[in-house]
Amino acid sequence: MGQYLSVPTTVVEATNEPASFSISGTQRGWSNQQPGRLLQTIIDSAVGNPVVVVDEIEKAGRVTASRGTPFDLVDGLLPLLERFTAKSWSCPYFRVSFDMSWVNWVMTANTTDRLSRPFLSRCPPLNLTELSFPHLSEFAVREGQRRELPEDAIEAVLEVVEAIRKPQLLSLRNVIRLLNEVEHQLNHPRHH
Repeated sequence: MGQYLSVPTTVVEATNEPASFSISGTQRGWSNQQPGRLLQTIIDSAVGNPVVVVDEIEKAGRVTASRGTPFDLVDGLLPLLERFTAKSWSCPYFRVSFDMSWVNWVMTANTTDRLSRPFLSRCPPLNLTELSFPHLSEFAVREGQRRELPEDAIEAVLEVVEAIRKPQLLSLRNVIRLLNEVEHQLNHPRHH
């Protein structure tokens, strides 16, 4: 996404990094002291308005220290998502305030049911409709052409997509896997 805006992009997988430390960093004195991914991206690129994608934010869950102090990713994002507080965000690692109000945020979620009201008020969801069979077929053709797959290979993928066709079994990930498998077979033929 950032390449279209000519700005750096960092992706945080909420399932792998459920604590706020991944974004905001940790204080000096802690055994794992470090700046967060957000500030590190800005420092490394010398660009103050990167794109930060937090994938599957609803799966971050609750994270607490041994003394019960919460360090949830969602709660750690709240001051960064509110323009007023983001203008003077205090970095726990450098102990200096930074203007983070220019950061571009993209959050993905399969559901908003587990997200807090304060989070949703700062980051209102944009609900997308489920992909239909025609959407997935069109994607398979477009992506197959982009990958320069032969027409008969694309037709084979479309035949499989047509055979599956059940919404609970068919997804964008499945179509991508099919295209990956076809591409792999074409580029790495089996030797007998």
